[in-house]
Amino acid sequence: MAAVSLVAGPLLVTPGAMTLFVLTTGMGLLLGHSVGFHRRLIHGSFDCPLWLERVLVWFGTSVGMSGPFWMIRAHDLRDWAQRQSTCHPYLAHRRSPLSDAWWQLHCRLQLAYPPSFDLGRIGRDPFYRFLDRTWMAQQIPLGLLFYLFGGWSWVVWGVCARVAASVHGHWLVGHLAHRRGAQTWLVEGAGVQAHDVPWAAIPTMGEAWHNNHHAFPGSARIGLYPGQSDWGFAFIRLLERIGLAWNVRTPETMPWRAGLSLAPPQG
Repeated sequence: MAAVSLVAGPLLVTPGAMTLFVLTTGMGLLLGHSVGFHRRLIHGSFDCPLWLERVLVWFGTSVGMSGPFWMIRAHDLRDWAQRQSTCHPYLAHRRSPLSDAWWQLHCRLQLAYPPSFDLGRIGRDPFYRFLDRTWMAQQIPLGLLFYLFGGWSWVVWGVCARVAASVHGHWLVGHLAHRRGAQTWLVEGAGVQAHDVPWAAIPTMGEAWHNNHHAFPGSARIGLYPGQSDWGFAFIRLLERIGLAWNVRTPETMPWRAGLSLAPPQG
């Protein structure tokens, strides 16, 4: 995807293709990656009808990173490892940017004693099982649709560039969010503390306030303070207003987390 984007993208730039790239990338990251995968499927930070959950999870799969099961397993493994007093550099994003990019984007982590995962209702859902088997193929109907309406420029920018930008952007923000930056909270005993990446708040739909997320992982709201943009939470609130979301969890409605403390002021 990245190679096609770099080679063919500059040759096929059109206003329509760029508009498609911006809209489809934003929709995938908002509806799918942030709200569907992360806040609903992984953390269960709000409830919604099953049909809506499936639609959001399809959008998450269409982002092009993986299917729903891999996303849950990869997230939970990394989350567990970062809470330990020591954490492998792969799971902590502790290597240099080039080394970490190679590891995260091109390598597979193989564990001698891998954990077992019980995905429960999600793991038994036939639609999610289908998505997990065919997550790469989900780009095919999108590519055909884009080709029908806009030709090869829409395919390159609506599929290849969108997937490449989403995958590489996900790694970059994840790397920065575990290295350095603003902190409001510290989690006692955790080998990896999270940081905020303010410039990425809008493209990540609020996920870049990662220090807040480590402090309150079950919260549907990640941008907690004035000036912290959180489009993912705004969308969940919209769903709540029209009766399509309920039991929306925020730090105000959650029990206080043991071992959580304010970070010292940063100079």
